[in-house]
Amino acid sequence: MSQRVLIVDDDESLRDSLALVLGAEGFEVATAADGAQALARLDDCAADIVLCDLRMPGQDGLELLPELARRRPEATLILMSAYGTEELALEAMRRGAYDYLAKPFQPSEALLAIRKATERERLRRANQLLQREVERAVGERPIVAASERMIAVLELIERAAEFKATVLLQGESGTGKEVLARAIHAQSPRRAESFVAVNCGAIPEALLESELFGHAKGAFTGADRARRGLFVEADGGSLFLDEVGELPLPLQVKLLRVLQEEEVRPLGESKSRSVDVRVIAATARDLGSEVAAGRFREDLFYRLDVLRVEVPPLRERREDVPLLVDHFLAQFRGALGKPVRGIDEDALERLVAHHWPGNVRELENVIERAVILASADQIGLRDLPANVVHPEPGAGADADGGELSLRRARRAAEIEVIRRALRATGGNRTHAARILAISHRALLYKLKEYEIRD
Repeated sequence: MSQRVLIVDDDESLRDSLALVLGAEGFEVATAADGAQALARLDDCAADIVLCDLRMPGQDGLELLPELARRRPEATLILMSAYGTEELALEAMRRGAYDYLAKPFQPSEALLAIRKATERERLRRANQLLQREVERAVGERPIVAASERMIAVLELIERAAEFKATVLLQGESGTGKEVLARAIHAQSPRRAESFVAVNCGAIPEALLESELFGHAKGAFTGADRARRGLFVEADGGSLFLDEVGELPLPLQVKLLRVLQEEEVRPLGESKSRSVDVRVIAATARDLGSEVAAGRFREDLFYRLDVLRVEVPPLRERREDVPLLVDHFLAQFRGALGKPVRGIDEDALERLVAHHWPGNVRELENVIERAVILASADQIGLRDLPANVVHPEPGAGADADGGELSLRRARRAAEIEVIRRALRATGGNRTHAARILAISHRALLYKLKEYEIRD
């Protein structure tokens, strides 16, 4: 399905030249000479993209943008003007514009702006396709993935969610283990019950037993009232034990007993209480090595290691970086109230190339910082931390940048999304093209270009 473009400008020659160029590139083009005509044409042509001039008879472009956005919220709005200033560009972004073109410009520049907007929208829609496959995953913290390794993780947790078996999420700090734990719970038959999370390394050892298993009133100094404990709070639902490798050995014994007998005994009480809890554990440590070193009980390890999910670090799934950047941009643009619409190619290239020792959490912090510092509508190199812009030698994957190529990362992401669309539609190329928001001919071209067989 071809993209539909509405050109709004009182300059007839500009309208005609743009329509000619865009039509030759396969776009369906409609034109309007002023705001009133634009609003009249908008519903008829169902525009995906609107190129709108600033200065026109009657209603000017800045006044028209909010109305266009209200009537056609899914459309991408691009403002054109011969009176370009940074303040004007920022005001256009605030009123809903995706991009800004300063006149005079070549038709090819408009085509490039449209293609950039179309590519970003296509990636967004393609990621929505992946999201629907784990649609109840994590509420406000969606899982963004295009890499084969991360998609394999999502497929594994989707299969694991149906059963009560204990899941062990193993991966570096910041890889999103809690987000995955919430996805498991949200896709499980327990989704209507509580999801309770505790960081086993963040609570002092003297308090951790009471926190997990509860205590009776007067069980120890300061216990002025009874406490149920997290296992009881999670009864019927799921309990997420983050950094389970930090548990001291005495508590490992008690946790093993709870997993075996499915009952807890609060401190100071003589009776046990049955609990029905699905345990999801996570660790950044190699628990096998911890067992060999005598710091973790072997029997508890095997109790936890029923379904192991290895969560890859971000440097091993660089195809996900552009989609994660889009996700965090949208998140912080709204939260911080700044009209930052995108990121330039040089900055995105550096983000893809970065080693990410802090993984997704580090990327999230970098994008939040960049949105705060950005003085234009796009994040640039000036807005990124020095260690990202000028990495130390050897900090990336390849000296020649082979693994770090933005083009390669996007290619891999596109191939995987196309394959998943074909699988989701049983190989029906017409339906797959519709899901991917591209024409059937474009899909055939990409199948040939990437040598993808149905």
